[in-house]
Amino acid sequence: MNAEIRYLHHSAFSLETDHHFLIFDYYLDVPKGCGLSKGVVDPEQIRDKNVVVFASHSHPDHYSPRIFSWRKTIPTIRYLLASQIHPPEDAVKIAPNETINLGDLSVRGLESTDEGVAFLIRMDGLCIYHAGDLNWWHWDGEPEDANAEMGRRYREQIDTLRGEKIDVAFLPVDPRQKQNALLGFNYFMKTVGANAVIPMHSFGKTEFYEPMKTDPYLKPWREKILFYQNRGDIMTY
Repeated sequence: MNAEIRYLHHSAFSLETDHHFLIFDYYLDVPKGCGLSKGVVDPEQIRDKNVVVFASHSHPDHYSPRIFSWRKTIPTIRYLLASQIHPPEDAVKIAPNETINLGDLSVRGLESTDEGVAFLIRMDGLCIYHAGDLNWWHWDGEPEDANAEMGRRYREQIDTLRGEKIDVAFLPVDPRQKQNALLGFNYFMKTVGANAVIPMHSFGKTEFYEPMKTDPYLKPWREKILFYQNRGDIMTY
């Protein structure tokens, strides 16, 4: 099945199929009233869709309680949140190493190297991976043993995905990591792979991804990378 993917901001995306409208890690709810074409969720635009909202953890660049205001417009909306989030109302929660079946989709939680979970979602014949903050966070200036432990923990989680046939993967490529930004991305693609892969966690600095288009190290999977520039941009799978 085909999917339409829209960049909302940072690690927030929507993914729409014929039967579902998924929203991941949404928090930037401004400017008001401009709608999906500008990367802002207007519940009136999606009120007739089968909406499922995911939040990988409670950091304010991945989650806002304002997402629950959408229920006024979309009574059938569902929320699936990392278990460490304490929402203002009921929601389905998922912990690391847990799998939840919602009937029309199933979701597996992986343990983040930061907080919360990554999501592996099966629905409509597709397998979708959204990493949240599960990444190889290697920081200049950190003790060598701390960076080594981070790499070990990341590889341990990604290794559990070996053999999965992933259609679309959303992976952190954070500008703050500079020359280390592709460590997690490259390990994931070598170990697991995906038919389409979308870099994220840019804080809106999408120009950081431009060199990826010509980086010789990425040549084996460059054609699989879906790029975007502005909030509201659409990618198709």
